[in-house]
Amino acid sequence: MSITARDERYMREAIRLSETHVGRTGPNPSVGCVIVKDGEIVGRGVTALGGRPHAEPQAIAEAGERARGATAYVTLEPCSHHGKTPPCANAIVAAGIARVVVAVADPDPRVSGRGLKILADADIEVTIGILQKEARRAMGGYLTRQTKGRPQVTLKLAVSADGMLGRLGEGQVAITGPEARAEVHRLRAESDAILVGIGTALADDPELTVRLPGLEDASPIRIVLDRRAELPPTSKLATTAKSVPVIAAVAAGSTGHRLALQDLGVEVVDAVGIEDLLALLAQRGVSSLMVEGGARVASDLLARGLVDRIHLYDSSVTIGPGGIASPITADHLPAGFVRVDERKVGADRLQIFERLPASAWV
Repeated sequence: MSITARDERYMREAIRLSETHVGRTGPNPSVGCVIVKDGEIVGRGVTALGGRPHAEPQAIAEAGERARGATAYVTLEPCSHHGKTPPCANAIVAAGIARVVVAVADPDPRVSGRGLKILADADIEVTIGILQKEARRAMGGYLTRQTKGRPQVTLKLAVSADGMLGRLGEGQVAITGPEARAEVHRLRAESDAILVGIGTALADDPELTVRLPGLEDASPIRIVLDRRAELPPTSKLATTAKSVPVIAAVAAGSTGHRLALQDLGVEVVDAVGIEDLLALLAQRGVSSLMVEGGARVASDLLARGLVDRIHLYDSSVTIGPGGIASPITADHLPAGFVRVDERKVGADRLQIFERLPASAWV
């Protein structure tokens, strides 16, 4: 096996590890690390739930003395700053690791290049860029927050065979099957926050929590775009705000149900526009935002170029007269998106699209 093939094999395992805690390590990224000695993985680590400890010291602890002279595969440049934990780059040096393979350099200005310099200054061989594209996808939320000052935005839409999201005045309409709905709950668990417009909140009275066995504690922060503070105090969102956080983004000076919502534990924030809200979320360490409704919110975010990924579920269900038209379908996407995955989910079809960098647009 060539050196490159071997490096890709072990980096793929590190990326797989990182994906197991996506959305549950904020504000830190979920990083994977494997340590290899004589062709055997002797240590594994992934950023712990809540963000600490980091992946590298966990992998080093598992490897023990076998870390000396070994190769470490890390999905993100090891940290170099003293925060609540010592720098991972220094821990790698102290462990006697001989070579470090990194997928992605860390854009965090406290780290950017410094972690790699610590390793190089200790005469550790460093290779960077192995499976960079795959690692960037796994850490897309963190990298977007660091480089754009906002969370990575994923728009989820379930579209009927006749291009509809639902039916006017009928609240939630089952468009996809149980397998697709379970997949959506997994996406929620991988997200730091989830957002809907007040129209969806009023029509559907959603809870927006994760209700898969074993993942109930992975529910994201729930956000409602609610200019006039109309969210009913009796809604599922408001009545569960003390157990799973809820933010109502309102226009400055709006009264509505503001005081009643605050009494129930809903955080009410004045947001001039969606860009301001996204910047506020990023400042709070929110790296990934899932948008689940409705059509107006989706159209606005798409028009502003703020959507990074689209999870589009196609169903064979037909809505018929009175339907709410989807702003996009698989055949009518905004410019700049490319399909990166397609698969059957039960009776439905899931297609995932990603926004290309502007320089790559044709």
